[in-house]
Amino acid sequence: MAGGEQTPPDAKAGAVAASLPDWLVRNPLHAGWAWTGFWALLIIADEFVNLAGWTWYVFVGMAALPTLACTVAVLHATPRRHLRPRRESVLAHFFVRFLALTAAFLVWGLSVVASASISTTVQALAGNSERAVTSLGFNLLLAAIPLVVSVLWMALIVRCAWFLRRLRGWRQSPQDSRVPKKFLRHSPQLRRVVVGLAHPGLLLVAGLGTSVLALFLGAAEFTLSVIA
Repeated sequence: MAGGEQTPPDAKAGAVAASLPDWLVRNPLHAGWAWTGFWALLIIADEFVNLAGWTWYVFVGMAALPTLACTVAVLHATPRRHLRPRRESVLAHFFVRFLALTAAFLVWGLSVVASASISTTVQALAGNSERAVTSLGFNLLLAAIPLVVSVLWMALIVRCAWFLRRLRGWRQSPQDSRVPKKFLRHSPQLRRVVVGLAHPGLLLVAGLGTSVLALFLGAAEFTLSVIA
């Protein structure tokens, strides 16, 4: 623009809202389910077509893109104080902490068992060769990176969905949500779409469900190879 002028954020949001289809504004959650279902079918098709090994990452990312982008926008605009529990009992507080500690212990136990098993396997495959042990260890580390990233991704999705449940509930267009009133205040249509797509159930299915589906179908293969 002339003179270095920039378009105000409200004007940009208004322009985006004006370009939104009416059916999307009326049923943002239904559109999100249709989008997720389309990419889930591609994930299933990828198992039979046998495309490149990395395509399932693209499909999972695309399936979660709309709801994840809207979730990031909603959570970014929400101060931490909005998510402080208002009606949580002392029992609920301690029970949640108990479940978290139990889950942490189970993860720690599984990591100890897995470490022992991996160490034994590496030693058996590599023998007494220090070079072979080191090479196999690095290959194992590289092979584990996609799996670790996938687990962390799924943990992020679950955490975001938990906060969304507390913030806006399960309705497509919540009437009593705790989303800040100033969020897209001048673009109610765009606000309806963003809040509608930032749905905890949709996020779980699109982000967590498709990830589990891709892993279950064997899209991510955990392999060992030895560098000669």
